[in-house]
Amino acid sequence: MATANRIDANSVNTASGAVISVEEIHKYYELGETRVHALRGVSLQIHRGEFLAVMGASGSGKSTFMNILGCLDKPSSGRYLLEGTDVAQHDKRALALIRNQKIGFVFQGFNLLARTTALENAELPTLYTKIDKLERQKRAIEALTRVGLAERMHHFPSQMSGGQQQRVAIARALVNRPPILLADEPTGNLDSRTSVEIMEIFQELNDKGLTLVLVTHEQDIAQFAKRVLVFRDGKIRKDDLIVHRPRAAEVLRTLPTLED
Repeated sequence: MATANRIDANSVNTASGAVISVEEIHKYYELGETRVHALRGVSLQIHRGEFLAVMGASGSGKSTFMNILGCLDKPSSGRYLLEGTDVAQHDKRALALIRNQKIGFVFQGFNLLARTTALENAELPTLYTKIDKLERQKRAIEALTRVGLAERMHHFPSQMSGGQQQRVAIARALVNRPPILLADEPTGNLDSRTSVEIMEIFQELNDKGLTLVLVTHEQDIAQFAKRVLVFRDGKIRKDDLIVHRPRAAEVLRTLPTLED
């Protein structure tokens, strides 16, 4: 995979320190007369350059946790510090700006515009910035090259495989050069071999210093990360650092025994 187009050094600060810090976060939802306690006093730090997998059964709190990390929701109590800033103090417009500048999102369903080329899809987040058209296109080309799609940038989603569409989605998440990437079940719609290819991209990005937080229900996918959180009943029940080297996607991808 091409490595000439690296993430901008200014966008990924590899200095040590917590890029994400959550302190005693609680989250309640009111469903009619029922009050659901989705998160129950969650505290943790995620340092720059970490690759964290978040696991848990449906209803465990992991999706609520990710929504808060992505500034898509706010905690009912407690603090969430993103690069030292208490995001709970921001209004919706400021939160939208933070999402666009500091966080890249990758989803299970790709969420590409069907009548738009890979290049145009990758450019979309830049439309909400002040950079000019030439720079927007340059960044999109660099991001697509970074995920191995330089020769497919003028193709439409219908002309691409699922794995290629997810690569476009990753390029779109990278185009504004955020320091953090949040991925929600990014391999959920992919076969085994393609899933490994996507995890190889994530590992390469992480090796360059990008902080990654990945939600997955698959233990095999979580093993590509460097740290694994397990949620149950709104609490973190397990927080494991991978002592030995995580699964190496680049090596695993070449094995002939990998299921198609």
